[in-house]
Amino acid sequence: MDVDIKIEEIKQYLPHRYPMLFLDRVTELELGKYVKGYKNITTNEPFFMGHFPGKEIMPGVLIVEAMAQVSGILGFKTMNKTPEEGSIYYFVGADNLRFKRPAVPGDKLVLESTVLTNKKGVWKFDCVASVENELVAKATILCADRPK
Repeated sequence: MDVDIKIEEIKQYLPHRYPMLFLDRVTELELGKYVKGYKNITTNEPFFMGHFPGKEIMPGVLIVEAMAQVSGILGFKTMNKTPEEGSIYYFVGADNLRFKRPAVPGDKLVLESTVLTNKKGVWKFDCVASVENELVAKATILCADRPK
């Protein structure tokens, strides 16, 4: 279902803040099933000072973090919980991780996540990051819902 979840609401569901918040907007959400959002990558990102001078590339680990964050939105919204209520969503693993192309300033990194399983508060998501329908990265992401 199409939605328009802006940064103010995203901050209600994710404890991350600048410079570690890697999700600008959520555009699709089906509770318990699927989420789609994006991160606009700009040359002003602090990590570009060192990764890499003269050839700016978003670090792969931050792309994985962005996929985990969009998954966190799906999990929190599905459970109808927020970090403020005493719950935190830990990123606990990534399987089958692959990178296919770099993400660079000017790109709109589209992040998609689909629930695979939810057992005892450990969620498994199938995640994809892309730019203009070209695959950037994919992974199976695991997150655990735990008390703060």
